[in-house]
Amino acid sequence: MKRKPLFLILCVMLLIAPTLLAAAQDQTVVRISWWGSQNRHDRTIAAIELYEELNPAIDIVYEFQGWGDHWTKLSTQAAGGELPDIMQHDYARLEEWVANGLLLPLDSYIEDGTIDTTYIADSSLAGGMVAGQMYGINLGNNSEVFTLDTDAFAAAGLELPPLDWTWTQFEDIANQIQSELDIHGIGVLTSDQLWKSYYMGCCDQWAYAPDGRSLGYEDDQPLIDYYDMLLRLQESGGMQSYEDNIARGDQGVEAQLIVSQEAAMAYHWSNQIVAVWNAAGPERNFVMYPIPRPEGGQSQNYIKPSQFFSITSQADNPDEAAAFIDWFTNSVEANQILEAERGVPVSSVVRDSLMPNLGPAQAEMFSYLGIIEMDNSSIRPADPAAHADVVSSIFVPEFVEPVMYGMISPAEAAPYLREEANRILAAQ
Repeated sequence: MKRKPLFLILCVMLLIAPTLLAAAQDQTVVRISWWGSQNRHDRTIAAIELYEELNPAIDIVYEFQGWGDHWTKLSTQAAGGELPDIMQHDYARLEEWVANGLLLPLDSYIEDGTIDTTYIADSSLAGGMVAGQMYGINLGNNSEVFTLDTDAFAAAGLELPPLDWTWTQFEDIANQIQSELDIHGIGVLTSDQLWKSYYMGCCDQWAYAPDGRSLGYEDDQPLIDYYDMLLRLQESGGMQSYEDNIARGDQGVEAQLIVSQEAAMAYHWSNQIVAVWNAAGPERNFVMYPIPRPEGGQSQNYIKPSQFFSITSQADNPDEAAAFIDWFTNSVEANQILEAERGVPVSSVVRDSLMPNLGPAQAEMFSYLGIIEMDNSSIRPADPAAHADVVSSIFVPEFVEPVMYGMISPAEAAPYLREEANRILAAQ
């Protein structure tokens, strides 16, 4: 008698198993991959689970990793013809992937309404276009930022700088913070993005020529001046040393020194403030500032798509992928879960719905993007296909590393950077 309930359960399971199997077989699998912080992972998974509840015929299989691992993994998948249906993409790499035939144009999905852009401004869509076709849907407006710990500034007896502060003012502040609090003013500032933006701020020139086959600036002195400043800051402790940064490894935005109160400022993208603030704790107080500008220069900031969702040319189910991208972009329910973690939403309907319930991090981000909209430089051209090669083969190993380790001066390294970068660009 004791075995009867188990026997009945087994019978029921045998009866319903074919139905469950048939239901599973009827599901369409959509694969998706993204990079980001743990906060992004959690929010995106929660949104995916909601989408699956609303669309039981869809099974979304997801992968996520950090920035570097994302590109390594997807490059390997591309070579094997195994790319997911949807991949999170970056403005700097979009043109390269299009040139290699790895992304589908999305224009037909926009034209037939599968991806609804009715409430998205053209300026928010423009970054996803290559050669007149749309290859990525912007997931949030974004801009570079220096985040300041207002409590650290107060503890150091410093007032917050003006919004149009200069690199000279920044250097003075970083050194004062180190002197007063015995912490760094900021983490390492050797990003190739800052190299490119510095030229826009000082000289109204982009790093690359319009045809992408050479560098876009003629004078190396601004680059030399910038790295001379970094070396001074590294020596004084106003900036984290390059060696310490390398030793810590790529641990994501949550590991920035401002989170652990080892620095009073941080450089990142505006959409990352949510992850920074969450990692630091709700009791912390931050304010977002534009990138410092050279003396007499213009704003170095521009409005950039934080990242895109693109459909790969190897997608098994591109139509279902397009429907998910539309929902992710335009659904108020989805974006209540995502909470602008990827940047300020591009849909005006979504933005309006979120405004009344923004937390401090999101409110600061929305406010900051409003400031940048009023004072910015124009959106940069997409980086040429060889940009990643220039950075990984020349800029980092042949310029940044030897300069920051004191093996060669910026003035000595700059001509070699120019020569080798132009060689790579001309050959692409």
